[in-house]
Amino acid sequence: MTFRLRAARASDLEPLYEMAKLTGGGFTNLPADRKALASKLDRAEQAFARDEDRLGDDQFVLILENTQTGAVRGTCQMFSQVGQQWPFYSYRLSTLSQHSQELDRTVRAEILGLTTDLEGASEVGGLFLHPNERAGGLGLLLARSRYLFIAMHRARFADRVLAELRGIIDDRGGSPFWDGVAGRFFGMTFQEADYFNAINGNQFIADLMPKHPVYVAMLNDDARSVIGLPHPTGRAAMTMLENEGFSYDGYVDIFDGGPTMLARTDQVKSVKEAKHATVEAVDCEGGERALLATSHLDGFRSCYGERCINPDGSVTIDATAAETLDVQPGDIVWSVAR
Repeated sequence: MTFRLRAARASDLEPLYEMAKLTGGGFTNLPADRKALASKLDRAEQAFARDEDRLGDDQFVLILENTQTGAVRGTCQMFSQVGQQWPFYSYRLSTLSQHSQELDRTVRAEILGLTTDLEGASEVGGLFLHPNERAGGLGLLLARSRYLFIAMHRARFADRVLAELRGIIDDRGGSPFWDGVAGRFFGMTFQEADYFNAINGNQFIADLMPKHPVYVAMLNDDARSVIGLPHPTGRAAMTMLENEGFSYDGYVDIFDGGPTMLARTDQVKSVKEAKHATVEAVDCEGGERALLATSHLDGFRSCYGERCINPDGSVTIDATAAETLDVQPGDIVWSVAR
């Protein structure tokens, strides 16, 4: 079977909704709500159609499809700048040291401070792969295609990029972090707050969240133990992010305490190493395995394939990839080693 990523369309609403019902909660960028998903697709359509090649307030949605059946099997998203429609809140974990000369004792306390430090950064998120397709490197195809898209449209993204990983969710669908921190002030379960945020945005956090720092030592054991930890299903995603150059710098999600990973956009491996070249021929055999992409904005397509880099700087790709991407000699493709 052959898979490719492409720009999302309004007709993808029902497949996206069916996938959203499989996420299990805590997945703000893919809520199981048709109206919210339709709004995302509409916003993505506007982003793909925007002519100005500069930084804006865009949301791009990509779709993974089986080229033989046309079935939608995954999705991912990119935001050009977070915090433009409403504040982008995070908790920042830091340490406060205090010393008493009389006791000759130094006490170090970990503190969670509410911050909007990451406002204005780009974000990669919303990655979801259908459970039946979690093999064959399709998760990596979804993740890294976002970076090729950024490289191909660099002027539309900021100098920093972040990725939020879902935090620990318990067997009942709740969040130990939410229950120990914000849930004490809102009178809402994690599921209720997460759904409200996905549909309406997080302005209610600004309205009701206490602005004073939270001392970690005052939280219960369950809440303390999950700060900065990804959901078990997100550990592989965290490793992929680290391989791309992202790192954890103490920022955590205000809902579930999951880690926020950060990188300089131009230092992300798949952005930095992406190359574009003219297709010389489509008969490469035994070449280097690579991620290939072509076209601009709403015509964007990407897939796995083989590339042979020619002495003159052009590239030869395999016939299957050429058919999947609908390219021929003379077209431009971007690529990065798999």
